[in-house]
Amino acid sequence: MAISRGHRFPIEFDEAFPQGLVMVGEVSPDNEYQSREDRSAGRPARQRIDEISGKRQWKVTVTDPSEPNAKRASFEITLVADVQPVPTTGEVLPGMRPIELEGLTAEPRVAGNGEFKYQTYLFRASGFKAVASSGGRSSKQTGEPVAKAA
Repeated sequence: MAISRGHRFPIEFDEAFPQGLVMVGEVSPDNEYQSREDRSAGRPARQRIDEISGKRQWKVTVTDPSEPNAKRASFEITLVADVQPVPTTGEVLPGMRPIELEGLTAEPRVAGNGEFKYQTYLFRASGFKAVASSGGRSSKQTGEPVAKAA
């Protein structure tokens, strides 16, 4: 039985990223390439559409703390949704927030040049879900009483 090229394997978030992910920056539209002539003519940029689901593609830059190779630790993940997904967590540092993804799929790819090729994955997700770790929870989320200042 052959697996066709471009097959997307569903994968649990915790299996793919055991230490979670950190989102760097914001979610932005994944636009098609726009030539200099198109820009000068005032043609609007077109957002890419996922060929399987028919939904719009969004992109987000993430960092994987469990990746030992620094050059491969940061990469882009494609989000597939009709409207722009909104992260469910707050920033821990300016422009950085821990995230978890739902509807995660992995598509195997070959990356690198010449004799230095390696296997990597193109990850897609349908959106964000609440982070399971209790590190950044407020007292409202944990059910503990809030201390009032006098």
